[in-house]
Amino acid sequence: MSFTDMLWSDTAELQDTIQTMPFNTQLANGTLRQDVFQGYIIQDAHYLEGFARALALTASRATDPQAIAQLAGSANGAIAVERQLHAEYMSLFKVSPSNFAKTPPSQACDHYINFLIRSASIDPFPVAVTALLPCFWIYHRVGQAIDAKATKNNPYQAWIDTYASDAFAASVQSMLDLTNILASQNNESMRKAMKASFARSSWHEWMFWHSAFQQDGWASHS
Repeated sequence: MSFTDMLWSDTAELQDTIQTMPFNTQLANGTLRQDVFQGYIIQDAHYLEGFARALALTASRATDPQAIAQLAGSANGAIAVERQLHAEYMSLFKVSPSNFAKTPPSQACDHYINFLIRSASIDPFPVAVTALLPCFWIYHRVGQAIDAKATKNNPYQAWIDTYASDAFAASVQSMLDLTNILASQNNESMRKAMKASFARSSWHEWMFWHSAFQQDGWASHS
């Protein structure tokens, strides 16, 4: 069993929950409310900007030129997807520029971004890489699962196609390969920290979708 196989096995219960949570179930059968998806893509655009920053920060700490190029390329790709959200999805789902501008990152989104940027800034490089992995891997697994059972003429097919695509699969495999290499180069203490980082980011992935489905912003103090 590879190190990344162990990461998935160790978080299997949470990964199964993500696959079957209401947001993803309803997205697959096309019944997810449009206003819920609108809120989700606004938060996803905010998230992708922060994710790109975390990727770029992590790239700057790599010692291997190939890892620098890979992570910096992924940062560029995250910004490209964020721009696609603005250009296509937000137009398709009637999210106006003013609506996006006045909607701040949700508590779940802000928490996740700050976790990734903190990890990219201060955690050992292998731990920072493993914190970034769930966004790639979980989205691809979810995209594949939804694509396999999505209803015909699904209003969210463009989103499904993005994450079930061969192009996205290639970027996921590159992250898996890098994570396995780093695990093999380090001791058990580092691998334990990598496992904890993966589990925490996986929890954030679940919370991001859960928060979007519940349409949570920030808890009111009143």
